[in-house]
Amino acid sequence: MSPAIARTFSSLKVPNYRKYFTGQIVSITGNWMQTVGEMWLMVKLTGSGSLVGLTAGLQFLPILLFGAWGGLLADRLSKRRVLTYTQLSLMIPALTLFALTASGAAQPWMVLALVLVRGGVLAIDNPSRQSFVVEIVGSDRVVNAVALNSVVVHSSRIIGPALAGTVIALIGIAPCFLVNAFSFLAMFIALRTMDTKALQTPKPVTRRPGEVRSALRYVRRTPELLVPLLMMALVGTISFNFQVLLPLLADFTWHGTATTYALLTAAMGVGSVGGALAAGARGRVSPKLLVGSSLLFGFAMLLAAGAPTLELQILALVPLGAASVTFAAGVNSTLQVAVEPAMRGRVMALYSIVFLGSTPIGAPLVGWLAGAAGPRAGLLAGALAALLAGVAAWVWFARAGELDALSVPRGHGGRMRAPQRLVAFARDRVN
Repeated sequence: MSPAIARTFSSLKVPNYRKYFTGQIVSITGNWMQTVGEMWLMVKLTGSGSLVGLTAGLQFLPILLFGAWGGLLADRLSKRRVLTYTQLSLMIPALTLFALTASGAAQPWMVLALVLVRGGVLAIDNPSRQSFVVEIVGSDRVVNAVALNSVVVHSSRIIGPALAGTVIALIGIAPCFLVNAFSFLAMFIALRTMDTKALQTPKPVTRRPGEVRSALRYVRRTPELLVPLLMMALVGTISFNFQVLLPLLADFTWHGTATTYALLTAAMGVGSVGGALAAGARGRVSPKLLVGSSLLFGFAMLLAAGAPTLELQILALVPLGAASVTFAAGVNSTLQVAVEPAMRGRVMALYSIVFLGSTPIGAPLVGWLAGAAGPRAGLLAGALAALLAGVAAWVWFARAGELDALSVPRGHGGRMRAPQRLVAFARDRVN
């Protein structure tokens, strides 16, 4: 095995992470099947781009409203225990949606309500899931583990929609929800069979008033956390709305079927897996990576927006997937390595809020824009947001004096060391 390949999969040497990795593949594949089913069901029930956007957004509204509280739970309680309960809880809305769809009783408001319930569980699940990785593999492997998690997510983005498209074409939408309900058992088994003695669990944070405010103050005075979070706030709100745009492209632009939607999603997933594997081999993060991936993200969205044929659009989605996951994994890794362990749950909750919690704002907006001016307009808006984030971050870091100031070499186990001039510059800007 070559050194690059060994670096790419180094976290799989950890037995607990192998179980977590396997459970995630099954669970997230099922989740993508449900997502495809929900979006396609709403398209067929309503034919409304705005309601498709609302469906995508409602899933993440509780993260926007209560994600910080989920971060507090992640810092106070055993993340493994929290995730065990959330996996079982997520089965309930999936089984309910299966029963409603299979019986023909599903109505748009019912779908929206169940999506909102699922989002409520995710508001608790996501901060613990994001911050649990470093407890499994340790800080020296966290960049690699985050990249491999991205491989899982985006491999599932290929497998899940492909399976969903096949299932919908052959037997209908309802079985997608049933498969997802049972997929959570894989993650439950993985969590319950872990060797708890091998986990690097930090000391739980004691309950005291003002814990969320203290996390906000901590981020505000820490530029290596603040800048990536601000970038993700803009890009997450406007650019990461593919759950809305891809079904609308399939139906409105190309007048296709669920198979067309699955092809678009799978093409983007192929690029995403490639980007995640490259990130895992890289083993380090830096401002240059964040700026470059944001700019590439924007240019790739421009290419997808201008694709004149379905075949060229499918091809354009491959580099778009690679750029998007490189950017998201870069921000995630930067935060995981830079944050103090006692603050990890709350900071990763803030990451979830600006990445996923921004969807209730961005998804209906982009859905409305796509319905009014066409799905290509939604891609164009996302491209402009990613380009703006990249340029603004480049100006910030360049004026601070050194774009490589926050580089983290492979195996680094502590906080990133920023030059004093960067710290002073960033504090001047936020105070």
